[in-house]
Amino acid sequence: MDKTLDRFEKVHIIGIGGSGTSGLAKILKSLGKIVQGSDLRAGPQTKNLGKLGIRIFYGHAPENIDSSINLIIHSQAVNYDNPEYQEAKKLQIPIISYPRALGFLMREKRGIAVSGTHGKTTTSAMITFMLKYAGRDPDFVIGGEICGIGNSGVGKGGVLVVEACEYRRSFLNLEPEIAVITAIEEDHLDYYRDIRDIQDAFENFSERIVPEGKLIGMIEDPVVALVMRNCGVKSISYGFANGDVQAKNIDLFESGNRFDCFYNGKILGNIHSSVWGMHNVLNALATVSVGLILGIPFSDIAGSLKEFSGVCRRSQVIGWVNDIVIMDDYGHHPTEIVATLKGLRQRFPSRKIIAVFQPHQYSRTRFLLKDFATSFKSCDEVIVPDIYFVRDSENERKLINSEILVERIQNEGTKARYIADFDKIVDYLMGHISHGDLVLTIGAGPIYEVGLKLKAALEK
Repeated sequence: MDKTLDRFEKVHIIGIGGSGTSGLAKILKSLGKIVQGSDLRAGPQTKNLGKLGIRIFYGHAPENIDSSINLIIHSQAVNYDNPEYQEAKKLQIPIISYPRALGFLMREKRGIAVSGTHGKTTTSAMITFMLKYAGRDPDFVIGGEICGIGNSGVGKGGVLVVEACEYRRSFLNLEPEIAVITAIEEDHLDYYRDIRDIQDAFENFSERIVPEGKLIGMIEDPVVALVMRNCGVKSISYGFANGDVQAKNIDLFESGNRFDCFYNGKILGNIHSSVWGMHNVLNALATVSVGLILGIPFSDIAGSLKEFSGVCRRSQVIGWVNDIVIMDDYGHHPTEIVATLKGLRQRFPSRKIIAVFQPHQYSRTRFLLKDFATSFKSCDEVIVPDIYFVRDSENERKLINSEILVERIQNEGTKARYIADFDKIVDYLMGHISHGDLVLTIGAGPIYEVGLKLKAALEK
């Protein structure tokens, strides 16, 4: 197949309501293509696409596919037995995955791909916000909602920012001009054998950078450092004590972070970021690195980071009732949990912190059980509902459960309890929280619903 999207006039996207596929749909429509798609049910993304004139089918059915369609794009959640996929094969319509379509699109633009086990959503959002602030008007498709902007957008600057996922090596479809690696740790062990296998995937990703392109990496992550050493392309590193771009004289305030930014040993200036935590200092350094490569004035880089208000579901305050703070975060990997809780301790040092953590995937919980058990030392109590079931086999469900995780957390010295049902969690919290407490819902599944229900109950 020709590795561009030019010759396809009418495109159907199976699973169009996803954060990535919905963004791709917007960009394809902006290129003048007829775009339609299907999803199981209505949601915010499908409703927004409908307002743009994109036809949406609810439910997957063979009659949604006809011979007028030139290309089928499917999300990674779609299986080969999907009726629309099968109908497209019957009609001999070309079929490609969402990551491959994104790769084709990147060939036509200056691509910035942000990868890493954690930090990639916030870093992608910071970079996008910086480009918009500096007047570079990018296209962007990322995994989270930039507060006030959304998870995707169409621009005229010829730059495409994407969040590059390593699951199933999907980021190997991309050919970026600038690639960022924020961190490399064990994750997706239902697919990868071990950390060496993950490192190999990131090394292959670095080889996808176009000639004269650059790799940006967090040099104080030992596996990222190995990838950068082996990649054979020009690179810029960042970190606290090491790297081309460094943060020094770091002050952590309730309102965010402030630090002096250095490049090659010379101070560029001061940065005040409105998002807090040491992990967000690193995300800001990655953004500075991208800005330097693109020749964006440091005043614009610093100005954008000061104005950047964050990403939805990243330490997002969703309620403040009777001096009880309710927050939500997407973190679902042990390192993300540790960073989030440390950031909250920085911002709210005297509050009691109760974390409501919903594990995401049985396989991830089992493989990283020891790390999850030690992740909650910065909070006072942990409540764990049932594990969110996605992608796992039924056999995997028999090998691990939330009760096992709770017992391990307790053994590490943190108060923890298992409550399976969301409504019962809210009931428990209503009977045990006090003025001045902070409740954090955290996880990649629908655990945020607990926070919303708690807020409603407190307001009554």
